[in-house]
Amino acid sequence: MGTRFNLFANETAVKFAKRFANAGLVIHQSALPRAVQELVALRASQINGCGWCVDIHVKEAAAAGESALRIGLVAAWRESTVFTEAERAALALAEEGTRLADAHEGVSDATWARVREHYDDDQVAALVSLVALVNAANRLAVIVHQRGGSYEPGMFEAALG
Repeated sequence: MGTRFNLFANETAVKFAKRFANAGLVIHQSALPRAVQELVALRASQINGCGWCVDIHVKEAAAAGESALRIGLVAAWRESTVFTEAERAALALAEEGTRLADAHEGVSDATWARVREHYDDDQVAALVSLVALVNAANRLAVIVHQRGGSYEPGMFEAALG
């Protein structure tokens, strides 16, 4: 099945996308490490089955200098040795914050405590906002069947010009 609706060709959708991108810019410019941002966005997108967003975050992570090994192991981060304790805490938050319906408590106290061990208040604000934002982006792309494979780093920003 092809894309149902082109979000980049509709005036209302483009207006929304520009505001959405501005929210993302706040996170991008935060003190939360860029590697953590891309790993978290990638993991949430994998869970949500968003091919478009997986494509974006794999390529953006690589463009930011992330190794192919680490990018490839994000889906199995618990069974990998290549992530720091801080990254593991952020990935756990991403998973639990994405799978809210799968657990009665949402994000566990244990995960929250690990996040607080590694990130200051501004980084926590950025991390929580990122999990919410990437989940919203996943839903936008999945609803309209935006397919992965054609993204080039920086393309989203150029489209919103």
